[in-house]
Amino acid sequence: MKELTKAEEQIMHILWKIEKGFVHDILDQMNEPKPAYNTVSTIVRILEKKGFVEHNAYGKSHEYYPVVSRKEYTRNYFKSFLKNYFSNSHKELVSFFTKNNSLDIKEMEEIKKLMSEEIKKQKKG
Repeated sequence: MKELTKAEEQIMHILWKIEKGFVHDILDQMNEPKPAYNTVSTIVRILEKKGFVEHNAYGKSHEYYPVVSRKEYTRNYFKSFLKNYFSNSHKELVSFFTKNNSLDIKEMEEIKKLMSEEIKKQKKG
């Protein structure tokens, strides 16, 4: 799966939220200062070429909708992130957060509980 630019990702987040819409619907969801209509239109067409978006045509108007789910994109993005920054090691990722004071004790305890529950689940099945 291809990676998205920040602008493409912003539009995908909007489409995932609204599920489908015309360029003006996407623009309505954007914060000020809003980009030009043509800019958003161009980005949506790029997303379509990349296989993230498809459209229904109504005359000259196009209603766009995502064909890649947020969950699927997130999973692939995270795999790439893990590979590029942590040598594909979940242990290095966790070590980074715990050793750089990014997590407080409560968060670490919650993660520990989640991990313990998953270990029990996997041992059973």
